[in-house]
Amino acid sequence: MKVKPLADRVMVKLEKNEAKTAGGIIIPDTAQEKTQQGTVVEVGPGTEKDPIYVKAGQKVMYDKYAGSQIKVNGEDHLILKMADIIAVVE
Repeated sequence: MKVKPLADRVMVKLEKNEAKTAGGIIIPDTAQEKTQQGTVVEVGPGTEKDPIYVKAGQKVMYDKYAGSQIKVNGEDHLILKMADIIAVVE
């Protein structure tokens, strides 16, 4: 399935958190923090009022509870508004 965001929306592939601490303790999914980083997969065309400042392949940070989570080909993705992206990670 191919998904193309509309307007000022960006599709981000979520990163998996480490399930183990440095000391070897396994952390269950329910106790893990929600990830706030991902890799841009697709971008919408943007609008004159809300341009898109990121491109596919960039790693970004976003607001903790932003966007709508979807599954594409069995992998978790998030559809965000451009305004919810707070930084590009280099």
